[in-house]
Amino acid sequence: MTYNSVALELKIDKLVYGGEGLARLPANEQGRGKAVFLPLVLEGERVDCTLIEQKPGYARGGVQRIVEPSRHRMQPVCPYFGRCGGCHYQHSNYEHQLEIKAAILKESLRRIAKLDLARNLEVHRSAPWNYRNRTRLRVQTAPQFALGYNRLGSCQLEPVEQCPISSALINRAISASWTLGRGALSEAAVREIEFFADAADSRLLLEIYVHGRGNNQAIAVAERIRSALPEVSGVSLFPAPQPSAVSTEHRAALATSGARALEYSLGALKYRVSAGSFFQSNRHLTAELVEIVTAGRSGGTAMDLYAGVGLFSTPLAARFEQVIAVESSPECFADLQHNLPKNGKPTMRTVESYLTTAPRDGGADLIVVDPPRGGLGQRIAARLSTFRAPRLVYVSCDPATLARDLIPLLGAGYQVERAHLVDLFPQTFHIESVLHLVKQ
Repeated sequence: MTYNSVALELKIDKLVYGGEGLARLPANEQGRGKAVFLPLVLEGERVDCTLIEQKPGYARGGVQRIVEPSRHRMQPVCPYFGRCGGCHYQHSNYEHQLEIKAAILKESLRRIAKLDLARNLEVHRSAPWNYRNRTRLRVQTAPQFALGYNRLGSCQLEPVEQCPISSALINRAISASWTLGRGALSEAAVREIEFFADAADSRLLLEIYVHGRGNNQAIAVAERIRSALPEVSGVSLFPAPQPSAVSTEHRAALATSGARALEYSLGALKYRVSAGSFFQSNRHLTAELVEIVTAGRSGGTAMDLYAGVGLFSTPLAARFEQVIAVESSPECFADLQHNLPKNGKPTMRTVESYLTTAPRDGGADLIVVDPPRGGLGQRIAARLSTFRAPRLVYVSCDPATLARDLIPLLGAGYQVERAHLVDLFPQTFHIESVLHLVKQ
């Protein structure tokens, strides 16, 4: 039976990574019914829906009405929620968001890596609002100016004039950008703006992505932004080669007005973070993340792979005789060199390149890996599994790639000693986790 344009009442079985709920069509003669993915629902709810896309193995639908709402359902705080693609869980109370993420993480590890974390997961909660120290928005210049995120399930722009998950200072900067934007930003062919606030939420660094190689108008815009927002320490211009695409890589700055970097403080730790460098985006929980990764560890040599600006390398250098920090981004590497003390050994190479020449019995007492969303990948995970480091800490932002990478590590004799879910991204489906592995 086909269900196109037919109104259906379905029950949501569970939520899956990506923010959607999973329901099933009625069973047919082949057995279990086809999976249906629905947005903005909670497990256990009954909903009226219609199918909007059908594939051989699954379908996607749109919810027309919540027939039986979950007791965890609440009124979203943000007026753009449901249209804006920046958040996925504002219709759930925060306690239940943590339960959803814990269930997804455990299920991914159980299904893919055959690892059971039923009694071994510590959950670290964040302040649920105004937590972001970094926010990146698209800019539309025609037919009229707009600033916003991608629309939910679409590449179309959803204009926003506020963002309740971003810091108070970033929200003031968004408002000021709307005021400037209707003239200056349009004229300068600006495609994106990224706002980065320091730990005190008192200073801002802006990255402006412009079409082409930049121009005098873009530089003038940078000066106007600094005049309009006294908290702005500096504005850097970067190229955005494809006007219709969101930039995913940092490139060398075309020009800078004012400071090129901010100092970000995490207690006694001070980090230089330059325009174009990566830094964790939760202003309330990053210090706790550092403590979770590094606390109680000491010895001769620590190895920090995907070191960034030295978020973990810097505190580890106070506890180890030397820290080898591997980073391939030129912007991050420059900050890493600045932030590391003298016993830090920064190495500008890709992790795969470094591991092909690093001795497996090189004496590392601890290896920390914090890869991007794609994880380590098969070759790096396999190579790491042959190392003899007694401890390995895996910091992950994707449960599926974490589970995949754990397979060779567990097979090589590593066992999970402790597991943490660190909720760096409230209101969204993103899951940050930290696993401490010990080699048996």
